[in-house]
Amino acid sequence: MNRFKVLVLDPISEDGIKELLNHPNYEVDVNTGLSESEILEIVGDYHALIVRSQTTITEKIIQHARPLKVIARAGVGVDNIDIDAATKYGVIVINAPDGNTISATEHTLAMMLALTRQIPAAHKQLSEGVWNRKAYKGTEMYGKTLGIIGVGKIGFGVARRARSFGMKIVAFDPYLSDEKAREADIEKLEIDEIAKHADFLTVHTPLTPQTKGIVGKEFFNMAKPGLKIVNVARGGIIDEAALLEALDAGQIDGAALDVFESEPSTNQALLGHPQIVVTPHLGASTIEAQEKVAVSVSREIIDILENNVIIHAVNAPRMNENINEELRPYINIASHMGKVAIQLMNRPPSEVKLKYHGELALDDTSILTRSFVSNMLKPHLGENVNIINALYLLQEQGVTYKVEKQAQTHGYNNYLEVELVNSEETLTLGASVLNGYGERIVKINGFQVDIKPTKHLLFIKHIDRPGIIGEMGHTLGKYDINIATMQLGRRDEGGEAMLSLRLDQTVGAEALEELIKIEGFDQVKQVDLS
Repeated sequence: MNRFKVLVLDPISEDGIKELLNHPNYEVDVNTGLSESEILEIVGDYHALIVRSQTTITEKIIQHARPLKVIARAGVGVDNIDIDAATKYGVIVINAPDGNTISATEHTLAMMLALTRQIPAAHKQLSEGVWNRKAYKGTEMYGKTLGIIGVGKIGFGVARRARSFGMKIVAFDPYLSDEKAREADIEKLEIDEIAKHADFLTVHTPLTPQTKGIVGKEFFNMAKPGLKIVNVARGGIIDEAALLEALDAGQIDGAALDVFESEPSTNQALLGHPQIVVTPHLGASTIEAQEKVAVSVSREIIDILENNVIIHAVNAPRMNENINEELRPYINIASHMGKVAIQLMNRPPSEVKLKYHGELALDDTSILTRSFVSNMLKPHLGENVNIINALYLLQEQGVTYKVEKQAQTHGYNNYLEVELVNSEETLTLGASVLNGYGERIVKINGFQVDIKPTKHLLFIKHIDRPGIIGEMGHTLGKYDINIATMQLGRRDEGGEAMLSLRLDQTVGAEALEELIKIEGFDQVKQVDLS
C-alpha cells in the first residue's frame, strides 16, 4: 500500500486536516514560518504541500520536491504559488474556492451595515470620549435597491440575506438565466441600468480583463445619487482613482472595501477617506471558513493521490504523452473555437452542443470538449478555468452540454461543430484541420468561410451590395489597420453575407463605431485570440 508524505507550511486548522492526520496512508508534518532555504533542506521527499498566504512556493522548491504531485492552497488565491513552474513539472495546484462562501457573504452584509450606519467612525469618536449622536445619522437598508454584479454562490448568498432586510435585488451576471433570476426573486439588468437604480452596489466577480475597472468613471457618472458601494471580492473590479473622484465630487455617498488594487494597500487617500470603511482582506477570515478550506484541500489531496480525481485544480497538468498525435491539432482548434464563440455571442450560452464527425468521432474526444469549454468560460470566470475543472464550472453556471458523434464527415476527414444557444441567439461554428493548411474555421451560422485562427479577427454580418467592401476597406485604412486576408461567405446575391477578416492590428473603439454605421452592416464583431 502506498504511503504519502504531506508537509504543512502555514498555520492550518488542525480539525480541518484531521482526515489526513488520521489516515493510515499519510504522514503529515507541520513546519511553519520557514524561509525558502529552510524549505529546500526538507522538502525533497514530500508528495503534497499545504500553504495559506504566508509561504511562497517558488520554482526552486518545486524542483527540489522530487515526488511532489500536489500543492494545495487552503483558500482561494494562489498568487504565492509559481503556477507556471508547477505546470512545467507536472504538479497539480488546487485551492478551495467554496470554503469561504458563507464568510464572504456575511462580511459583505457586515460592511453594508457598517457603512450605512457609520459604525467605524462613531466607534472611534466615542472611544476617544466624544458623545456625538447628532453627527451620525444613518440610512435604513429596508426598501432600498441592492445592485449585485456577479451572481455566483456568494452573490446569491448576499441576495438571499439582503431580501431578509426588505431590499429589492437587481443584478447582472452573464450566466444568470431568466429562470434562475425568477426563482431567486432577482430582476436582471444591464450594468448601466444597475447604476441608475441601485441604492447599494456589491460586486462578486473574478478579476478578469472584462471585469477590471467595471465599476469606474462611466458607472459613477450614471450612478443614482446616494449610492453606497461594497467590494469584498477582488481589488481592481472597482477603479480606486475613479472611486475617490466620485466621492469627492459627491456623485456617490460612500464605499466599504475589503480588497484593494494593490495589497497590502498603502493608498492613504483611500484608506483614510472619511466616507470609506476599510478592512484588511478579511472576507474569508473566520474560524469556520479556515476549517472548511482545510477540510476541502485535505480531501482533495487524498482523492488526487489515491484515486486521480481532480476538481479544484487551478492549473492544467501537461497532457498525457499517449494522446493520439492526430488528435493534437484538434485540441488547438477546439481551444480557438471556444475563444471565438464566446466573443461572437452577445451573451454566454445556456446550452452547448458539440458534434464530432468522421474519424475524429472514433477517438476519446473528452480533451477536445474540455479545451473548448475552458476557453469559452475564461473571459467571464478568469484564468483559473482549465481543462480539468472546465466541465465542473460549466455545470456550476447552469449551462447544459451535449456531445454527439457521427461517421458523416461533411466533406472533411474530420469535422468539429459547436452550437451555442441562449434565449436571444444561436451560434454555430464548424472547423476542421486541413492537410498542408492547418486548422480552419469553415462555417459560421450557415455561411461557408475559410479562416485561419490568428491573433486579430473581424467578423461582419451584412447585406451583400456593390461598394460595401470598399467602404469597409477605406474605413480600416483610415485607422491604419491592415487586412491580412479576407473571406466572403454568402447564400444569395444581394442577400445576407459574412465577411471574415484576419487583421494585423486591433480595431479600436472609434473605428468599430464607424464600421457599424456603414449601410448594410448588421453586426461587427472583433475577436482577439492573443
